[in-house]
Amino acid sequence: MKVGMLGLLRVVVLMLVLRVSSLSSASYSGKQNGRKSMLPVPAQATTSSLMLNRVGNSVVLPLHGNVYPDGFFDVTLNIGQPSKPYFLDPDTGSDLTWLQCDFKGPCQRFTKAPHPHYKPSNNPVLCGDPLCKSLHPPEYKCETTEQCYYELWFQDGSSTRGVLVKDAFSFNFRDGKQLEHSLALGCGYNQTPGPFPNPNDGVLGLGKGKLSIVSQLSMDGLVRNIIGHCMSVRGGGYLFFGDDHYDSSLVQWISMSSDLPEYYSPGWVELKFGGQPTGIKDLLTVFDSGSSYTYLYPPAYESLITLVEEELIGKSLKQALDDETLPICWKGERPFKSLDDVREYFKPIALSFANDEKDTQFELPPEAYLIISHKENVCLGILNGTAGRNLNIIGDISMQDKVVIYDNEKQRIGWAPEKNCDQLPKSKSTSI
Repeated sequence: MKVGMLGLLRVVVLMLVLRVSSLSSASYSGKQNGRKSMLPVPAQATTSSLMLNRVGNSVVLPLHGNVYPDGFFDVTLNIGQPSKPYFLDPDTGSDLTWLQCDFKGPCQRFTKAPHPHYKPSNNPVLCGDPLCKSLHPPEYKCETTEQCYYELWFQDGSSTRGVLVKDAFSFNFRDGKQLEHSLALGCGYNQTPGPFPNPNDGVLGLGKGKLSIVSQLSMDGLVRNIIGHCMSVRGGGYLFFGDDHYDSSLVQWISMSSDLPEYYSPGWVELKFGGQPTGIKDLLTVFDSGSSYTYLYPPAYESLITLVEEELIGKSLKQALDDETLPICWKGERPFKSLDDVREYFKPIALSFANDEKDTQFELPPEAYLIISHKENVCLGILNGTAGRNLNIIGDISMQDKVVIYDNEKQRIGWAPEKNCDQLPKSKSTSI
């Protein structure tokens, strides 16, 4: 997912027709290492503080990876006939799920991936199919009835081109059922790498559109159209589809905004620092699991940097100009071993939502916006966003140790603290 890889805006081009399809990381390209090629081992089951004592029709998938040093999370899904495992980057800022694909398309080109390329079944999605049409603007008309081609461009210059197909996805549901179900996905036969190529086999699209995997499962009556994830600050976590994984009364909810209806947006926020208003307001915000770090519109970013630097005056921290892990890092009198060593220097940040009468706040303690680098310095994980557009991204770093829920049925986003994100919730069936 991630920094310098998926880009702030993905633009889908389908037969030369453009459509904005995703948000992810912005202008900084500082991703370090990639995912090691190994099959997932389910974490030991535990009972989360948000879990209800009931089992419903839903799916839980282990997450692997971390914000730093890997720079991404992924899940393993079994796809195809015969079913084979693939590592996918879960991205709530993108609708289309796609894999690098062994397809006899023009100008085949691939990037390095942990598994052999996906071989599709002979089940193309035709241009007139509603799922193909969901990639087009309303006025688009198919020139032929042939299969549905697409091309995705990313902010960092990378791209993928392919065709839309249907194939079997294997799921274990929490009620004990095992099911292979046919879903649409992209068969990518031409990839152009960016400066930090995606180390996974493809992307798991979890956006709000019809092509989202959960939207397809919901339309087929298999799960409710609700997505959630729990990413641990220690690495790992879990992703779930369905609604039996939390007690709604323990969750803080905010309505999805109509100002950015295609994305998981709570609308406009004001930034608070140390519990106090900052005057940094009117920030249009999006939750995006396709971004490792959090991004602020440049004027807001510069104002935040000023506040942080003023708070550090007189403290034993100096900028570590030789540390390029992230744009701004500080060194202490002694090397930092963990975030516990730096909490005393940094104040909590909060996002206060303008359209909420209850003054709901999304809180960012220091561990939700800082990392400890390989040079044992502390670095700021809030980065400078793309100039020219007031768009602010809440990335993985700020969603760690929280259950974050995207309820498409009630058009709301929720979150609650959870310290056991690296342990799967107790259920009858948790592995894939």
